[in-house]
Amino acid sequence: MPQSLAELEATRTRILQQFLTIGDFRPGTVSATPRRCGKAACRCAQPDGVGHPQFRLLHKVKGKTVAESFATPAAFQQATEQVTEFHRFQDLVTELTAVNEQICRLRPVKSDATGWTEMEKKRLLPFIRKSHAKSRRSSR
Repeated sequence: MPQSLAELEATRTRILQQFLTIGDFRPGTVSATPRRCGKAACRCAQPDGVGHPQFRLLHKVKGKTVAESFATPAAFQQATEQVTEFHRFQDLVTELTAVNEQICRLRPVKSDATGWTEMEKKRLLPFIRKSHAKSRRSSR
């Protein structure tokens, strides 16, 4: 059932209030990778040895994936919480965008009795052509 404009605006306000509760966040993915320590007598050096888990945060810097290791379990736990908050932030942005799109579609257009003048149409035509050319280039 479609929502009214007032209901959508109330939903938007609720979502915006949730942004105020977001804590520290950073993008990335946390992972544990098994690594061998290199000590000949260690259990990880055995043929069936699994290795020691190395906890990392993977994130992008200028298009390149960077791995950050953690010295302590507390640092790893903090990074995990920050990444979780980042995913929560992304979900809120997606939800807010969807609600705003609905609001934009439902909001009444202010009436303009004059309509488009020939001069306005001529001024907008190059802009429209330019934007269509950009969209064609980026889709290739």
